[in-house]
Amino acid sequence: MKTSAVFSNAVATIGGGFRRETTSISLFSRNTLSLLPRNKLKKLQHQLCFNFPNTTTTINSTSNAHTIGMDSPRSTPSDTIDINWDTIGFGLVQTDYMYTMKCSLGESFSKGELVPFGNINISPCAGVLNYGQGLFEGLKAYRTKDDSILLFRPRENASRMINGAERMCMPSPSIDQFVQAVKKTVLANEKWIPPPGKGSLYIRPLLIGSGSVLGLAPALEYTFLIYVSPVGNYFNKGLSPINLIIETEMHRATPGGTGGVKTIGNYAAVLKAQGVAKAKGYTDVLYLDSVHKKYLEEVSSCNIFIVKVEERRIIVDELLNADEVFCTGTAVGVSSVDSVTYLGKRVIYGRDGADLVSEQLCSALTGLQMGLVEDKMSWIVKLK
Repeated sequence: MKTSAVFSNAVATIGGGFRRETTSISLFSRNTLSLLPRNKLKKLQHQLCFNFPNTTTTINSTSNAHTIGMDSPRSTPSDTIDINWDTIGFGLVQTDYMYTMKCSLGESFSKGELVPFGNINISPCAGVLNYGQGLFEGLKAYRTKDDSILLFRPRENASRMINGAERMCMPSPSIDQFVQAVKKTVLANEKWIPPPGKGSLYIRPLLIGSGSVLGLAPALEYTFLIYVSPVGNYFNKGLSPINLIIETEMHRATPGGTGGVKTIGNYAAVLKAQGVAKAKGYTDVLYLDSVHKKYLEEVSSCNIFIVKVEERRIIVDELLNADEVFCTGTAVGVSSVDSVTYLGKRVIYGRDGADLVSEQLCSALTGLQMGLVEDKMSWIVKLK
């Protein structure tokens, strides 16, 4: 594989009333990023299940809008934690604090606060429960060898939530409010951040329609929440290459829908296909566009990239002939694809001993996130 290859982000037509075209990223583009070693690839351009303790909760009854309430502390912060960092996977670990902030429809978010991690009390009439009016984000905090705490591009997550909130008719925290809330939540749960190289602190911001509504309409109140959990690798195989199967009947998103934003309903739709795939031994599912049923969209939990030499939309037949395939995502990181199965045909990648682009990218990206290489793009936010 030559270093003049390009990355193709094979996400085709999806919802939100716009198209996210397949994007090929030339390694020699003038505006690319200096992430990879110069002697390898010079430049690369930019790319809820809770188990809470028992709790006593209260409902604020001043108006229909106020349907979520927090009570006295549900968890007692401890001075020590008992976690085997060598075996931690991607599952929920209860931490000490979460962040909450509210506002009414037509108003702006103002003052938020840290509260002990625990249950929330929500009306059965809440917009998020009845009509799926909710968004979420995902980002990570990392501990460095000098015990600094780093965030990776949190302002981009804030911008994506603002964009999604507009599509879902919801008010949203400002970029600064979002970033400050993330910082406070991370620092309040600092002891839960894994040691360097042992994982990260996964940060889950939520924006939900918490106000009561019966008729189909935007909720009257909105709640912004952030909780965190220490995590290891997303896939059970760790950093080993994953095996995908292409889904030809069920689809991830449709034109004009909400596939272009990170709304909660987008993810429930993949559970059936994902469950069938895992029962057959596959790691995850790769979806095709719902119109032509031949253009690559994305994997259930992440984006997919293939190494090609042209910039255009990628059809499934070309995927089967690619030099290399890998997935990216906040939770997933960079994960090399070992095989893709389509209509019963299995294609295996990366078995020729080549210096894989995904491995180089993963090394460069984690080095940046862990503070091991210089951040020339000002992507890293240092908390301490």
